Amino acid sequence: MKYILEACVDSVQSAIEAEKGGAARVELCSNLIIGGTSPGRALFSQVRENTDLEIRVLLRPRFGDFCYDEYEFAVMKEDIQMYRELGADGIVTGILAPDGTLNMGQMKELIAEAGNMDMALHRAFDVSWDPFVTLEQAVSLGMKTILTSGQRNTAWEGRELLARLAEQSEGRIEILAGAGISPETIEKLLAYTKVTAYHMSGKVTKDSRMQFRRNGVSMGFPGFSEYEIWQTDAENIRKAVEVLESNLMP
Repeated sequence: MKYILEACVDSVQSAIEAEKGGAARVELCSNLIIGGTSPGRALFSQVRENTDLEIRVLLRPRFGDFCYDEYEFAVMKEDIQMYRELGADGIVTGILAPDGTLNMGQMKELIAEAGNMDMALHRAFDVSWDPFVTLEQAVSLGMKTILTSGQRNTAWEGRELLARLAEQSEGRIEILAGAGISPETIEKLLAYTKVTAYHMSGKVTKDSRMQFRRNGVSMGFPGFSEYEIWQTDAENIRKAVEVLESNLMP
C-alpha cells in the first residue's frame, strides 16, 4: 500500500535532513514557530538546488486567521505566480469566508494561477465550519490533499474525525494527518484511522553556535531563547518512514 511521509521545513538544512531521512516531499515555509508563513524566492531556490525532493510551498501571507483582505490576496496571487515560475511541485494554502466555509471565489482564482501545480488545503481546514462540507468543497475544486489534525490540537486527539474523513474521501483526495506526529503516533494512527499520509517536522532543538550571548533580550515571543535553533532531524524522519514501511509495504 502506498504511503507518504511529508516533512515541513523552514530552512535548507532541514530540507537536506528530511531527504536524508527518506521523506517523499517537503512543505516549504518560513516561520514554523508561528505555524508557517510563505517562504521567499531564495529559500526555495536553495532547497531546489541542494535536494531532489518534491517541494510543495506554503502560501500564507501572515500569522493569524485565514480570511484575507484584497491586499493580502493580491500578495498571494503574486507569490503563487512566482512559485510556479520557479518550478514548485505544489502549493499548500487555504482561504476561509467569514462564515467558516472555503472562500470558493478566491480559491478558484489561486487554483487557476497555479496551473499544473498540485494544490493542497492546509490546516485552515481545522478551523472551518463543517469538515465534511469543506472536504467536498476541496474535492470540487480539484485539490489533491487536505492537511488536517482532525480539528483538534493534535492528530491523535482528532483521530475519530480523521478516520471519518478517510472513509468519506474514498480516495478522491489525500488525507494528510499532521500536528503532533511522531513515529509512535503514526503507528497508532495507522491502526485507528487507516490514514497512510503523514506530515511532521521531525525537529530537534540545537544549540546556537554563538559564544557571546546577551541574555534577557527577546527578539520575538517572550520566553523563547534566541540561542536555540529548531531543525528537522534525519533520524526522526527515518524512524517514521520505517514505521510506515513495516506496516504498509507488502
